[in-house]
Amino acid sequence: RLRLHDGKLIKDRRYHLRTYPNCFVAKELTDWLIDRKEAPDRETGIRLMQKLMDHYIIHHVCDEHSDYKDAKLLYRFRKDDGTFPLSKDVKVFMRGQSLYEKLVSMEESILKVREENSVKYQRTFLGCEMIDWLIQEGEAENRKEAVELGQALLEHGIIQHVSNRHHFFDSDLLYQFWINFRRRRRLTELLNENSSRALSESPDSPFCLRKLNPDPGNTSFLSVQTNKEIKIVSAVRRSSITSLAGNSNPYFSSAPTLVFPPVAECNPKSVLKRPVTNEELLSPGAPYIKKTLTIVGDAVGWGFVVRGGRPCHIQAVDPGGPAAAAGMKVCQFVFSVNGMYVLHLDYQTISSLIMTGPRTLVMEVMEAIE
Repeated sequence: RLRLHDGKLIKDRRYHLRTYPNCFVAKELTDWLIDRKEAPDRETGIRLMQKLMDHYIIHHVCDEHSDYKDAKLLYRFRKDDGTFPLSKDVKVFMRGQSLYEKLVSMEESILKVREENSVKYQRTFLGCEMIDWLIQEGEAENRKEAVELGQALLEHGIIQHVSNRHHFFDSDLLYQFWINFRRRRRLTELLNENSSRALSESPDSPFCLRKLNPDPGNTSFLSVQTNKEIKIVSAVRRSSITSLAGNSNPYFSSAPTLVFPPVAECNPKSVLKRPVTNEELLSPGAPYIKKTLTIVGDAVGWGFVVRGGRPCHIQAVDPGGPAAAAGMKVCQFVFSVNGMYVLHLDYQTISSLIMTGPRTLVMEVMEAIE
């Protein structure tokens, strides 16, 4: 948006005796994307702009077109006409970006190279130092408000504890910004995002969070949704899966042929005896221990189900799968996935992180002490 303003592609334009402020012509913008190598061709450029429309970032000046057309039509960034929807997530992200820029540009910044357990970390800060700074700069009125801001930044993945073992506290724990706001991002990255909505509607196996798209007739388990419907679930013989795959590719582009025993019914009711909150899990002296599990997926997947949200829990574990072999059990709570703190996320998002990540999955779980 800023680059388009600088290049005078965004400006006041007159059409049918009416002046439309701060708008651009779709066809000119597509040309600009190709000239600046933001898009390899017009089709990709259109898809990119449609993505921005879908995310309520741009719109047609009269809202007469819900899709982006590569034509002499006028569009505008919602931030230029005050119609950009500021959800809580967007507000927290923008607040984090503002704080990051402020800290980086300061001469005597609290962001410094520090060491923890013989490991050096760049641009780190102590929790108590950040709270002092937030109050000093007028970003928070008191320590309680500053702690809440820090916790919101952590829960949205903007900051994290350097070894990802703690939430944000008013203490001498060491934190750093997880997002580099100054990294030059390319628009084409938008097209590589995975939709958690598409994932939640997928008929893929909850037991076998997999990287392949099997034929409908070969699905080993049908999706267990959050509703109370009874789903048909069939068991799977894992003993011959790896040999049947015959493929060294860790993403397994083709589904192995499986032999299924008779189908059984499964009620997807939560295995938890009662709801548990993040505050309860993280409170000092809580009866939970943290475990790190390293799970190497096989030809079918990892062999477990994640359900719930804020926090998510392990709903089911395939007794013959990699997760069970790594020590995963039902009712454990998912603390982190491949180093990312996830207690604040729902199961669709966590499932997406798992399925788009590496074959070797490192998870931290919290388990009740018996």
